Amino acid sequence: MSTHVEVVVAGGGPAGAAAAIVLARRGRRVLLADGDRGDAFRIGEAVPPAVRPLLRDLGVLDLVLADGHLPCPGNVSVWGSGEPVATDFIFDPNGLGLHLDRARFDDTLREAARNAGAEVVRARILGAVCEGRDWWVTLTGDKPRDHVLRTAWLMDATGRRAAVARRAGAARRRDDVLVASYARFRTRTGTDLDGRTAVESEPDGWWYTARVPSGERVVAFLTDADLIDRAAILSATGFGTRLGSTRYVHGLLQAHRYEMVGPPRAVSAETARLDRVSGAGWAAVGDAAISFDPLSSQGILTALFTGLRAGQAADRALAGDLAAVEAYRCQVHAIDRAYRRHRDTCYAAEGRWPDRPFWRRRLGVGFTPTS
Repeated sequence: MSTHVEVVVAGGGPAGAAAAIVLARRGRRVLLADGDRGDAFRIGEAVPPAVRPLLRDLGVLDLVLADGHLPCPGNVSVWGSGEPVATDFIFDPNGLGLHLDRARFDDTLREAARNAGAEVVRARILGAVCEGRDWWVTLTGDKPRDHVLRTAWLMDATGRRAAVARRAGAARRRDDVLVASYARFRTRTGTDLDGRTAVESEPDGWWYTARVPSGERVVAFLTDADLIDRAAILSATGFGTRLGSTRYVHGLLQAHRYEMVGPPRAVSAETARLDRVSGAGWAAVGDAAISFDPLSSQGILTALFTGLRAGQAADRALAGDLAAVEAYRCQVHAIDRAYRRHRDTCYAAEGRWPDRPFWRRRLGVGFTPTS
């Protein structure tokens, strides 16, 4: 492992890999520290057609399309009424969306970074101290001893933890405490050919389901953490009982005789952002910089975009153009503003339960989260 590089990217997800690809292709000495265990199940991710130009800009579109991800021809929503409404991508100039095998997708991006010249290591950041113009970074991984290296630039791609940015003094601001409880379902019938993403609202939140490349379906329930009995929803019985109250999603699973595989799990799905996404010698990308409500389907898209733009900004900053970092900050803020307008419009379209806490909060009444 190197002891001195120009850029250390902390985190090997899509945002970190995108930044590493950009920097390595521009001739920078880059170390991508991927702290992922590698064997953990990844919840499926649906990405809209707009992901294709970004993947093309990164030079990985053909690689991704060859990986066996499922085409996503559109969406169906039961939202604002009890009737499903379909939206398709047939006229989108970018083509179809994709249902990703996240582990495979992430592996492909990391391999592209390696092929571009980045050093990719299985390690996570244990500590980072800025001295003068350089960072001293401590990595821990499979080796028996920790490794210390010097770098001029540190990229935070550690996800919602924002581990690097917080060490640099940035604070994370939450809009909500949204949590996704999800389970995998499997069928032996082979009759489910519906490649669309489906969402269905209910009095205390909303449901999501999509097929994933493994042939399974992921089903998730989104609500605020304080509105759900965590122990109940994370039991097969509790999750199944709650799911049974839906009309469209439950009907879809019943029609194809799906059965739950393994226990339900839960992950944070809150909207949050850093008060500063960049500083002297560092920048945050992906969920570390800004994390979105899954209703937006913008998580992976934004991860790739911020990784690409932050990589370009870091390259220019290392060449002396510090204005590039400010331009990146402005881009992230513009994304945040556009996202919030879109999110608020989507939630305002569901008016059947205005007095329920979940929906009242989405109308801006009665909830002020802490940082």
